[in-house]
Amino acid sequence: QVQLVESGGGLVQPGGSLRLSCSASGRIFNINAMGWYRQAPGKQRELVAVSTSGDSTNYADSVKGRFTISRDNAKNTAYLQMNSLKPEDTAVYYCNARGRLQVIPFDAWGQGTQVTVSS
Repeated sequence: QVQLVESGGGLVQPGGSLRLSCSASGRIFNINAMGWYRQAPGKQRELVAVSTSGDSTNYADSVKGRFTISRDNAKNTAYLQMNSLKPEDTAVYYCNARGRLQVIPFDAWGQGTQVTVSS
């Protein structure tokens, strides 16, 4: 079983910055990808950014140039640096990790952390 713990959400003014962290724990053999998704009220969950084991990254068009995803593979941790935040970035942000527990694949989600961008 894999557990993801997120931190770093909060209230920030437009134009401000926040850094989210997501740490994975459990009998993890490897992690192929870690990513961040978000869900605003009344909307579907959407991909924000993902980082794969080959150091490839992918971003939603709405956050390109403002958000940066990074990983510390030794700590099974992913980060999302969010700069130039806008009110439309307000959402619950969820961490996702996919990989293997020895031969068993896993697809785990964190509990979510609230990000509110408002003056």
